[in-house]
Amino acid sequence: MPMRYVDYVKLNYKPAKQDLICEFYMEAGKGKSLKEAAGAVAAESSVGTWTAVTTAPAGIGKLAAKVFSIKGNYIKVAYPIELFELNNVPQIMSSIAGNIFGMKEVKNLKLLDVDFPDKLIKQFKGPLFGIKGVRKTFGIKKRPLLGTIIKPKLGLDSARHAKVAYEAWVGGCDIVKDDENLSSQSFNNFKKRVKLSLKARDKAEKETGSIKAYMPNITAETREMLRRAKFVKKEGGKYAMVDIVSVGWSALQTLREENEDLKLILHAHRAGYAAFSRNPKHGISMLVIAKLVRLIGVDQLHIGTIVGKMDTPKKEVVAIDQEIEERIIKDKSLEKRHLLEENWLHIKPVFAVCSGGLNPLHVPYLMKVLGNNIIIQAGGGIHGHKLGTRAGSKAMLDVIEGVMEGKSLAEIASESRELAVAIKQWKK
Repeated sequence: MPMRYVDYVKLNYKPAKQDLICEFYMEAGKGKSLKEAAGAVAAESSVGTWTAVTTAPAGIGKLAAKVFSIKGNYIKVAYPIELFELNNVPQIMSSIAGNIFGMKEVKNLKLLDVDFPDKLIKQFKGPLFGIKGVRKTFGIKKRPLLGTIIKPKLGLDSARHAKVAYEAWVGGCDIVKDDENLSSQSFNNFKKRVKLSLKARDKAEKETGSIKAYMPNITAETREMLRRAKFVKKEGGKYAMVDIVSVGWSALQTLREENEDLKLILHAHRAGYAAFSRNPKHGISMLVIAKLVRLIGVDQLHIGTIVGKMDTPKKEVVAIDQEIEERIIKDKSLEKRHLLEENWLHIKPVFAVCSGGLNPLHVPYLMKVLGNNIIIQAGGGIHGHKLGTRAGSKAMLDVIEGVMEGKSLAEIASESRELAVAIKQWKK
């Protein structure tokens, strides 16, 4: 008897220990029931298609994905682990987040969360450094790290880029990074920029007595990306930054494998993520992306800011922060909607990066909501300071250190001219 879409709905099914579980938000297409639409999702992402086929062997139903929960517009689907090549993220995503988004049976469909079985998690190394390793690199045990993005993001030549980086470091920044669309343009060659910026880093370290880091953007075609990573290592760099959505899962996995030898701290920029995560009813959530990059093994990941210029809802940012930082999330009570409980086993936690329209006035709130295990990155909030980049960096660091001491913004500003100027500049 051929399986119909509704046959993939098994509401009495109890997922096996090694099933991969997905939760979706779903709205049925015109003329379709929710049960039919849910079954279509399970069928298309496992062993089914739109009609009966003569090539299906007996017992193939054992490999079928099963919809085991339908509550309102939320469905949960269990996938037998045999459906996946366990160390192949592109294949996994082609299965659970492939054709299903374009099916007529669904009007809207959003992959909200994934629970990876232990057997799959064990195939991955996860972050090489993680939060503890990054903190050890800088010798900073408790406070948030402070970073900046060189602004303007495009247009500076290599020498000017390095000069701005130097000003940020001596002002108080721990980290300076390229922006997401700076690679190796005619006006700012990658190799020249790396050499000059690392030279400026060394000078700043000598003057301040603190560890500093530069994150060059190595995003490129995979082989070129690896060549750039190796160049950074050869020149004495500690970090590499990559646009994870742009390079794709295959390239990211390749970079992580190569990093076993390179031993660079990998910083993940999420440029492009909102194209498929911003719509609350359709696409793939940022939480899923965050889980995948933790699995593959980046050390730092942009998660949003709650405040600032990006549209990042508080409950989403808090949920992602917890998911990439904790070994297991059990408290699902606060609107965070940790939909599926994940046990990360040996996988190290990822350092959350807050970036996008921040200035010193945002810092107390960020630290209150997200804690101290964050990297606070400000571009315009540092380089836009009326007294210049160095003053902008100092204002940011003064706030971070002041909050760590339990001081109010007003108390910190009374001791910091740079912060007082920033408050007057950005108070509205």
